[in-house]
Amino acid sequence: MATLGDLERSVMDLLWDAKSPLTANELRDQLAAPGDAQGKELAVTTVLTVLARLEKKGLVARERDIRPHRYTSVTSREEHTVSLMNEALGTVLDREAVLARFIGGISAEEAQSLRVLLETPRSA
Repeated sequence: MATLGDLERSVMDLLWDAKSPLTANELRDQLAAPGDAQGKELAVTTVLTVLARLEKKGLVARERDIRPHRYTSVTSREEHTVSLMNEALGTVLDREAVLARFIGGISAEEAQSLRVLLETPRSA
């Protein structure tokens, strides 16, 4: 799973938060909205290039049967984060050490949530 650049992350955040699929123009307009951290005027071709990259990475699906094409995220933000975490853990020899450092950096509330999750029986 590839990491995301700033613009890719911004596009994915909009798609993850969207209630329905969005067009490239809608994404461009939301990215250029006042108060947006990017604050840049983007060409729709730039947004289309980012969407094509995200589609190639398997993060975005395009509805091709209507024009303009509409885009939606393939997975949730949480599923993407899990994939990144699993990829990172898969590259180290001492997973326990990495997990210990991770757990050492979380809040008491997050640690309690983790305890509850670990103690909850999982379905197969």
